[in-house]
Amino acid sequence: MTTRTLTCATTAGLTRAVRALAREHALDPAVRGRLVLSAAEAAGAALRAGRETVLEWTYDPDEGVLTVVLRTPPGGTGPVAAADLPMAADAVTGEEVVWRLPASPPPPGSAAPGADAGENAGQDAGQDFDEAALAAEELRAVVAAADALTAEHRRLKDELAETNSGVLALYVQLDERDEQLRTAHGQTLRELEDALRPPPIKADGLELAVHYEPAGTDAPTGGDLYDWFVLPDGTVHITIVDALGHGVTSTRSALNVTHAVRTLALEGHRLQSIVGRTDEILRPFDRSVMATVLLARIDPATGELWLANGSHPPALLLRRDGAARYLEARGRGIGFPLPGSETPLTERLAPGDLLLLYTDGLTESRRDPIEGEKRLIEAAHKHLQSPTEEVPGAIAEDMHTVILHPDDTLALAVRFTGR
Repeated sequence: MTTRTLTCATTAGLTRAVRALAREHALDPAVRGRLVLSAAEAAGAALRAGRETVLEWTYDPDEGVLTVVLRTPPGGTGPVAAADLPMAADAVTGEEVVWRLPASPPPPGSAAPGADAGENAGQDAGQDFDEAALAAEELRAVVAAADALTAEHRRLKDELAETNSGVLALYVQLDERDEQLRTAHGQTLRELEDALRPPPIKADGLELAVHYEPAGTDAPTGGDLYDWFVLPDGTVHITIVDALGHGVTSTRSALNVTHAVRTLALEGHRLQSIVGRTDEILRPFDRSVMATVLLARIDPATGELWLANGSHPPALLLRRDGAARYLEARGRGIGFPLPGSETPLTERLAPGDLLLLYTDGLTESRRDPIEGEKRLIEAAHKHLQSPTEEVPGAIAEDMHTVILHPDDTLALAVRFTGR
């Protein structure tokens, strides 16, 4: 392993010397070009200041590595960063720049490249090579590398465009599939909701309408249900249930309550006993059921009204002249301590009066039930003269202009018209 040293006084002499030793060790033309540019850039400040630069190189035949050291006077290299050079240096100090490159051994009998002392250094050292040809070779190598990068960039760009096209097509397919699923899901939800609705009833002297809105769009139903039917004596029975929880699970509890109430009512049980009796029936089967209940009986011929309550919000009565009040009936709901209703509250409706039965989702959307009850009276006054079938939905829309506490909502309107 032999170390050779050369002193260079000009940039031209340095580049000729670097090019010669690179050629001697058969460096790739592109690597050679980068090394020449890096040496000229690293020593440029010192050479322009008239300071000589020492070029030193050593070839290690065991490792096949050529070590090139460019040594300048103190402060001569200037602020050179290893990664900023065309050929990144392995080490940079204030006086030295070092490159370690894989290389081939020099051919036998080769002479060291010379530096210029005012003459052509390559000729002085007997170097027989055409520097212009070598520079052209280096340029061609650089151009070839650039062309290869350009071709690779073009290929990657085409692949990316093709991939983007495929991804876009996949997104379109997924969107179409998602739309189909939404349509099917919506149809299923509507069918399920319709299946839970009791069939419409006709009773001369009464107009009935209902509005239901679940707490979330992901479930078609919740714990708020209603039931209505005509009893053998001609009176109309209405059940409003609000079971604890949301979604389809609470729907099961609400259905159990409405079915039990219907059975008891058709068997002729007194109105005030139905809530307590329903709790007795359901408790052995499902102890988790908790529900508030409001029961109403209306005689379409006379307008007589009976109300039994089980912890449910009170019904709202609006007289034809605009007078409004809540009908407070006492009782405890299904699953509550001491469930049951006290003596039913009685009232007589006059033609044009409007009775509104609802769940707490209508009045507690802003978390304040007292404020909700005041707003409900205002909304009911606003729509008192509207067609009955429009009243529940219009009132719910007014009440839900701001929703801070989403909940299942049920509103049922009964207008007494008289026979």
